[in-house]
Amino acid sequence: MNMKSKIAITALSSISPLGNEPNEIWNNYLSQSTLITTQEIDGKKQFVAPIPPVIRVQIEQLKKEEVKYKSLDETVLLAILVSRQAIQNAGWKQGDDFGINLGSSRGATQLFEKHYREFIETGKTATLASPTTTLGNISSWVAHDLKNNGPEISHSITCSTALHAILNAVAWMQSGMATKFLVGGSEAPLTGFTLAQMNALKIYAKEENEFPCRAFDLNKAKNSMVLGEGAAVACLELGEHSNALAYISGIGYATDTLEHNISISDEAECFQKSMKMALQNTNLDEIDAIVMHAPGTLKGDTSEYKAITKIFGENHPMLTTNKWKVGHTFGASGMLNLELAMLMMQHNQFIPVPFAQPQQPRKAIRNVLINAVGFGGNAVTILLSKNK
Repeated sequence: MNMKSKIAITALSSISPLGNEPNEIWNNYLSQSTLITTQEIDGKKQFVAPIPPVIRVQIEQLKKEEVKYKSLDETVLLAILVSRQAIQNAGWKQGDDFGINLGSSRGATQLFEKHYREFIETGKTATLASPTTTLGNISSWVAHDLKNNGPEISHSITCSTALHAILNAVAWMQSGMATKFLVGGSEAPLTGFTLAQMNALKIYAKEENEFPCRAFDLNKAKNSMVLGEGAAVACLELGEHSNALAYISGIGYATDTLEHNISISDEAECFQKSMKMALQNTNLDEIDAIVMHAPGTLKGDTSEYKAITKIFGENHPMLTTNKWKVGHTFGASGMLNLELAMLMMQHNQFIPVPFAQPQQPRKAIRNVLINAVGFGGNAVTILLSKNK
């Protein structure tokens, strides 16, 4: 889609299995080891990708800052932590004029399950059960913490939530209704009920091996999705900025016709449309890499790859994904994909999938496509360009 004016990313902050410091995150990407481990959840050992213990300490410290924070779900607390860091990195201050659009696929699932168990056991529920589990409480608590002057929006568009936040912010900014937006997603889905749902869909990893999640292994015989937890947000600003980390130079979106409740089409027509829209004003040979959604499922990985070859042919850009390393963080995953794209541009180094087929390297990484799609085939593609 045509970008009427430049939109700069002036900061990005994340918490994920990779850590929360830029050097730590990059060094973890340079390692060819996965961060997926096994944990016992509700009496069952399962593959998961948790945030590091040091961040658990930060969460507990945050709870002590305000008595109201003790009642909040981890999705909200993670969002507050990354949002504070992002605005500090961008040079924004509490009380500044900026919008907030943060979302989650599942929302406050830890608290929801806790309150529901209490209800089943006692027939009663806690006073704050409703306000702390509504979807809107992510952005509203971040707004409370940052005291911004501007719109505050929460939404859930399954696994493309974070990239939809970018789309929405771009619309606000190009309309002239805002000049700055904090956007992203947060997810804490490592709960018994959420994992049971993924297992019921028969898409969850079962096999013990070096890489439990075989994201972008096009020869795998079984589904291998693994859940991870994390949050990631970016500061967007209208126009050119000396502190810009990268620029959003194209956006695209599309939705597949639903064949059943979770599917996308065999050749991911939604991705074909979203990539074409994002690439409207760009020559295909200018795209150096694509950070794929690639959740580690048989259909998800192969359909997205087919969509890419439909657009680019066999001589496609370098392809990668991070879900083999950090798991699928649902609503936060698109922003973590964008972070990987930015890091590869910043260091001019491609991060491959260790078990994927080797690819022809590019001399420079200046333009990267980022894909995300969720249940229902609601795809988003963002074209990111280097700031020079």
